[in-house]
Amino acid sequence: MNGYRPPSLQSDAGKQEVTLLVVLGFISILLWGSPWGGYLLYPFSILATWFHEMGHGLAAMAFGNDFERLVIFPDGSGYAMHFSEAEPSRFSQAMIAASGLLGPTFAGCMLILAARTHKATQIALALLGVALLGSTLIWVRSMTGWLVLPALGAISLGLAFYGREKYRRFAVQFLGVQGCISIYRDFGYLFSEGGVMEGRMQRSDTGYIADALFLPYWFWGAVITAMMGAMVIWSLKRAHRA
Repeated sequence: MNGYRPPSLQSDAGKQEVTLLVVLGFISILLWGSPWGGYLLYPFSILATWFHEMGHGLAAMAFGNDFERLVIFPDGSGYAMHFSEAEPSRFSQAMIAASGLLGPTFAGCMLILAARTHKATQIALALLGVALLGSTLIWVRSMTGWLVLPALGAISLGLAFYGREKYRRFAVQFLGVQGCISIYRDFGYLFSEGGVMEGRMQRSDTGYIADALFLPYWFWGAVITAMMGAMVIWSLKRAHRA
């Protein structure tokens, strides 16, 4: 067997793949809007926060800052603490803030693309598991993070090395969708100046971008939303070609 599939079968498989992803996203949004859905999806809410804060932390490191700690609170909020010896540029401040907003969607799109092949699916789950466990040891400094992230990391590694192919593929697709629907979950945050976290008012990421680059926070919320949408559409188109 050479594994060849006629173009019509490839097209049908791609359409089924995209349909499944859309259905998973729709069901997830319905669950998030239900009174009990948030409890069912709670671990994935923490995962989305981890993607978000790791986006901030890794971007800070890319600009020469020290990424000191990552804290996740029980309500799913969190922060990444980082320091710079020199005065950071306006551009670096804006990019670090934007990286947290784009982090969940970027990770989700990469996971969706990884589902296109058996090998990529296994590698994606293995890398995710190692990243979750490694980041917990190095940066995470909160009980919620210590409890949830290692468990998700162990499950990812278990699926990568011992799970059946269909379960690995579904897991990658489901995790990818959870990252991508951050557009829906973070919509209010994108278009706000800030909010209360642990009893204190905090500036939103779009507020930090506005402070660094001028123009109002809602303008940057619209730009980030457009970027997220473009990333999701691109990943779905690529998945359609699988």
